Amino acid sequence: MLWTTAGVLVLGLLIALEIVARRCAGVPGPLTTQVGEVIFAPKPGPLYGGMALMMVVLTWRQRFLAAAVAIGIDIVFVLIRWALDVKVPEGHYFGNGALWVLLGYGVIAVTRRTGQERTLLLKGVGLGLLLVTGRKIGDSWLLITSKTRPMVLDQYVATADHALGNPSWLAGRIVKATAPIGDHVLDLVYGQLAVAAVVVALYQLRNVAAERRFPSHHLVRTFLVIGLLGPAIYMIFPVVGPVFAYGPGASGTGGVEWAVADLWPHTTPPISAPHPVLYDGITPRNCMPSLHTAWATAIFIHSRKGPRLLRFAGAFWLVATLTATLGFGYHYGVDLVAGVVFALTIEAAMRSLDRGWDRSGTRLVAYGTAVFAALLVSYRYLPMEMAEYPWVSGPLLIMAMISVIYGYLRTTRRWDKEAPESAPAQQPESQPELV
Repeated sequence: MLWTTAGVLVLGLLIALEIVARRCAGVPGPLTTQVGEVIFAPKPGPLYGGMALMMVVLTWRQRFLAAAVAIGIDIVFVLIRWALDVKVPEGHYFGNGALWVLLGYGVIAVTRRTGQERTLLLKGVGLGLLLVTGRKIGDSWLLITSKTRPMVLDQYVATADHALGNPSWLAGRIVKATAPIGDHVLDLVYGQLAVAAVVVALYQLRNVAAERRFPSHHLVRTFLVIGLLGPAIYMIFPVVGPVFAYGPGASGTGGVEWAVADLWPHTTPPISAPHPVLYDGITPRNCMPSLHTAWATAIFIHSRKGPRLLRFAGAFWLVATLTATLGFGYHYGVDLVAGVVFALTIEAAMRSLDRGWDRSGTRLVAYGTAVFAALLVSYRYLPMEMAEYPWVSGPLLIMAMISVIYGYLRTTRRWDKEAPESAPAQQPESQPELV
């Protein structure tokens, strides 16, 4: 029932975004682009990551066969495009094979499997397709924000960011000083966040084929929910980021004509009464909250019960992602605070949904939601007060975030202690939490 409901909701969202993308932006939506990648060169995305998640339900022999088929199909597509002299953007060569294998196993599940085997294989295919389709949904959301929200609230956020000492400006100068090594490493980490998520998810799902069931809670669920709900906040609080609003743009030249002033990262913006600013119709309004921070936080949380190497990787990815989001000028410091609170609230909700809602779970999610809402309200309506009294507002922001972290740790640790005693024996699908 849960998987069917999720499938229906995702399909409805895809159809809605397809209609909105065509009407608001005049471009194909996520459904059209995803179907097109069956034949045409795919855009960079987690196609092979999605296939890897699907393969957790297969035997090792089936995994090797699926990988070989996917690579073989991609080689055939590359040779055909080369023979026909089809122009393909750099880096868009591979991925069709992985999508074909995902769809092929979906057909096999329906036509060649029955009972529990069919259900398990369909869950694996659905999980892989959700990861792949989630990227398309996110791209459409970002395009819609740029077309439907011409005015941005960067001046409000930049003013509120004085409470934290404008960390993006400091981090930007540090990244420039450590170039070319520092910025290349951070760019790799920032751009491959989905790869880190797949690695952690594969560790959590490593026993699915043997146990013939999925764990009760894993990273992919939280990761997808963050990606689905986050862009809705972009529509309420459109912000483009310091490198765009106060700098030359990500390309180094393209955003100066739309910028409030060319200040980032060497000169912090002055404290003045903020107001909405008109910006171009191309740049996504994807800063508040920082979803990269939220995703990296989720990866960090779910890597805690892994081996030492995985725990180290999760911590490194979190620190490097926070540094990159600030150092490249993609986010303000207050975006990151909101992103951490957002991630912990979503994670608490997903765990509560899995274990059954009780008073502690409801209280934790309600508190996280209230803190997140309070942050957004303060950024919008109290930025001047925050900038004028940074020694008060800054510690309050950090304390609000820490209070959510403390509440999450205290509540989930109690859940983990209670899990072995309270887990009902009549539910064969349940097992100890992996987080």
